[in-house]
Amino acid sequence: MIPSEKILELARENQGYVTSEMVNEAGISRGSLKYLVDMGKLEKTGRGSYVLPDRIEDEFLDLQTRFKKGVFSLETALFLLGLTDRTPSAFQMTFPGTYNLTGAKKMGVDCHNANEEFYALGIVERPTPFGNVVRTYSPEKTLCDILRPRNHVDVQSVSNAYKMYVASSERNIPLLSEYAEKLGVEERVRHYLEVLL
Repeated sequence: MIPSEKILELARENQGYVTSEMVNEAGISRGSLKYLVDMGKLEKTGRGSYVLPDRIEDEFLDLQTRFKKGVFSLETALFLLGLTDRTPSAFQMTFPGTYNLTGAKKMGVDCHNANEEFYALGIVERPTPFGNVVRTYSPEKTLCDILRPRNHVDVQSVSNAYKMYVASSERNIPLLSEYAEKLGVEERVRHYLEVLL
């Protein structure tokens, strides 16, 4: 298979997206990316990120492709999990504590850092509004995170998220309690649950 066809195959396998990093890992010259852009077979969406021209741009997937270590969190996670009726005004992502946030911040991402233990806790995959799969935190992890004072989530959003969670058939109160204990928000979670259950 010639290099340009291999790149297009990589893009099709990755929901229409391909990055220069993926091309390097496949042992293909980056010059083939420029060739495909010049031929109109790929569109550049940002530094090192490309999409097939017939693909509707999905900002969630685009950010996930560019920042592989990023996990959608807080109010963006609430949106992806169906625990809010508000569309987030900015994309919020959490990264490992040592991750360089410069690129993500330039893209307008509201970035948060977490130590390795908390970063890896409760990562799940959920579809975006366009049907592409991205990484986000689970409902239980997100409900704990939005109660942490440093995250500055407004009380109305928190209250609505807890109401929607408690009404859900997929709620997992034991897991929520376990995460609340690990993240030091046990009392606050208990308060919301006592009111709603």
